[in-house]
Amino acid sequence: MTAPPEQLSVLDAGFLGAEDSDPNVSLAIGAVAVLAGPMPDFATLRVTLAERVLAVPRLGQVLRTRPLGLGPPEWVDDPQLDITRHIRRAALPRPGDDAALFDWVAEVMERRLDRDHPMWECWVVDGLTCNRWAILMKIHHCVADGVAATHLLARLCDDSPEPPGPQAPRAPRSADFPQAGSLNPVDWVTGAWRTALDVTAVAGKIVHGAGEIVTGLLTPSPSSLTGRVTARRRFAGAEVALADVARVCERFDVTVNDVALGAITDSFRSMLLARGVRPTPNALPTLVPVSVRSPACAGVADNRVSVMLPHLPVDQADPVAQLRTVHERLTKAKASGQRQAGSALVAMAGAVPFALTAWAVRALSRLPQRGVALLATNVPGPRRRVTVAGRELIRLLPVPPIALRMRTAVAILSYADHLGFGIMSDYDADVDVDALAAGIEQAVARLAQIAVAPSRDTPLGTLALVPGGLV
Repeated sequence: MTAPPEQLSVLDAGFLGAEDSDPNVSLAIGAVAVLAGPMPDFATLRVTLAERVLAVPRLGQVLRTRPLGLGPPEWVDDPQLDITRHIRRAALPRPGDDAALFDWVAEVMERRLDRDHPMWECWVVDGLTCNRWAILMKIHHCVADGVAATHLLARLCDDSPEPPGPQAPRAPRSADFPQAGSLNPVDWVTGAWRTALDVTAVAGKIVHGAGEIVTGLLTPSPSSLTGRVTARRRFAGAEVALADVARVCERFDVTVNDVALGAITDSFRSMLLARGVRPTPNALPTLVPVSVRSPACAGVADNRVSVMLPHLPVDQADPVAQLRTVHERLTKAKASGQRQAGSALVAMAGAVPFALTAWAVRALSRLPQRGVALLATNVPGPRRRVTVAGRELIRLLPVPPIALRMRTAVAILSYADHLGFGIMSDYDADVDVDALAAGIEQAVARLAQIAVAPSRDTPLGTLALVPGGLV
């Protein structure tokens, strides 16, 4: 018996609704991989990449919508799949440096994916300096979240962590509930409440966390970083050594994510000061997605995320104070129930007829959100160096989207011995993405120097970043 088509979950469909609410938004996520050259023959490379990509059934499927939008869209196989539409070639203009690559990435990510076809593209770009070439993988957010997309990207490698083959069956999850069939609104509310209680027994914690999320979204931020999103983008990348991050983690008993967000905090503070803006305690409310995906479902193409809403402490000048405050605020957000509340709200939405949830998402995404200024997301990547078509992957940068008046986003992706940062901003926003990238690198380097200093009591003013170390 043929299995019925899989339906989009409420969360997956929400990304389509958010994109529909703003013609200037493209909710695709991506990653750009830079490889040591020379680039292989493109025709042969396309065949290789196609075989590896299409080992994931979702990437050979399209969305079939229901009449009048009364039910969730369904994934069905595309009988007219044309791989040449999805795997394309480009060449950078001279000199082919990072600036040219980043401008090209921003331009590709500006354009929406065609919903009449499988919603992904794989670009092979030649013409980089130092005999290098690159691959940009672009996937719509309704197909996968950052963790799942990274797993899919790994399939392009010669020695994939998971052997190519049929996608693993989708495991049950707390947000997977059948659409309510009753037309009685009382049944919807009752079902939604029961669903929320099934997600966690700590109902009070969920309510508290939900209150914090709603308050954060509705409270206007004094930040100048929010505003209308236009159709054009700017992109930049930064890289830091994981060894430096590890030193900071060990010295101050924090996580890699804490260090990354601390560096982002310091860089934004420097940018605001350079613009003549005095950073205030509430100047950088940040949306931090949190994965709720189990390890067994790492390769399932869908979204399994919740959110937290901490304020990054751009008002603090001391980098160690910034780091410790980031750690404290993230710890508090985790304990407050924000993560559980996000999952519960999605689960509750799953108990309401799809047409109503779709309408609600479109309506909410059209509201002038002013409570969140930045998206910051962290995804683990390959732990060892990999190759594609026999060429070594030497650099890997994530590419986040922007939407809902959040005009800047920073994605963090680990690869082998480095941590990569991808910074996307609206072209018309008063944000220098190159300065932000440089500031992140400098902030991590400074924290690493402090971490190996004899004592934390060393005055910060005596530390200077110079070739060769500490002076």
